[in-house]
Amino acid sequence: MNFELNENQAMIAQMIKDFGAKEITPFRKDWDDKQHFPIEVFKKLGELGLMGVLVPTEYGGSGFGYFEYVTAILELSKLDPSVGLSMAAHNSLCTGHIMMFGNEEQKRKYLPKLATCEFLGAWGLTEPNTGSDAGNMRTVAVEDGDYYVINGAKNFITHGVSGDVAVVIARTGEVGDSHGMTAFVIERGTPGFKGGRKEDKLGMRASETAEMIFEDCRVHKSQILGEIGDGFIQSMKILDGGRISIAALSLGIAEGALEESIQYSKERQQFNQPISRFQGISFKLADMATQVEAAKLLTFKAADLKNRGQKVTLAGAKAKLFASEVCVSVSNEAVQIFGGYGFTKDYPVEKYYRDSKLCTIGEGTSEIQKLVISREILK
Repeated sequence: MNFELNENQAMIAQMIKDFGAKEITPFRKDWDDKQHFPIEVFKKLGELGLMGVLVPTEYGGSGFGYFEYVTAILELSKLDPSVGLSMAAHNSLCTGHIMMFGNEEQKRKYLPKLATCEFLGAWGLTEPNTGSDAGNMRTVAVEDGDYYVINGAKNFITHGVSGDVAVVIARTGEVGDSHGMTAFVIERGTPGFKGGRKEDKLGMRASETAEMIFEDCRVHKSQILGEIGDGFIQSMKILDGGRISIAALSLGIAEGALEESIQYSKERQQFNQPISRFQGISFKLADMATQVEAAKLLTFKAADLKNRGQKVTLAGAKAKLFASEVCVSVSNEAVQIFGGYGFTKDYPVEKYYRDSKLCTIGEGTSEIQKLVISREILK
């Protein structure tokens, strides 16, 4: 096993640090305070190739693998987890679904625009009353000649208002039938498709989360991804890879909180010495560093399996579960190390703390990850 960054990873990490110093860090507090979604930043990330990291070069993407992808999310999330979250959702969910299950015509139509962020992507599975219980979704697609007519609503959707194109899972069969759902790719502007209420969130406030509403939305059969009835099965495969994204996002938050804590502990003086010299603080840092390293190993193991085309259901769930819980723990300890200042918006650890909690919820809660893991190991 090689634990060193490859040349592409090192290049991506430095590029993001340079970009972030000018385009992200100076504005992240204002974005967070105002819940502003900085679409212009993602257009620039598209120019850098970071909105199509995994898209093959023949479709206008960067053509990289999961090591580079994890590194990109990690480095962006250190700067602003909201940016890391939106970038990951665009890449692994919407773009990834079309890349994995679209036909050649669909790939050539959408992937080049998604890879450059000419189109911003959204992905709709979750509904108001069916979070983890996606099999009981109520958004329905009814066949009508060469079209399907979709009615229903999705919520907690990243880019639900601003997305230019969305992959949407709707029920075409019976409730609870895992083969009764179908994936459609739907462009913004399609009659009957609109964004709904934007969520007022605890954290990740610069990443847009909103409803998508469908009212007699007519979608041509040419917009079906894969086969009719395969939407739920496809979604589970997409989430296997998506969980690696959330593990990377978690890792970025945890690394950012740890780095800030180390630096602060060296500078903060109490009783005529840096607080890093007190065992109560230094032992916290030791625990945090060890947890972060373990999360990194799990995340890159899952990325390695994904690169080699192997099944990542178990590895992705383990990485997502552990890394997300670690980022909450490490962010919590970071606030404690900063003391009163950690409870203010003057330092970034307060934001890491608020942002971290989403990682244990999005793309499958920690409880769902334990369910996935237990099922896999008990087969």
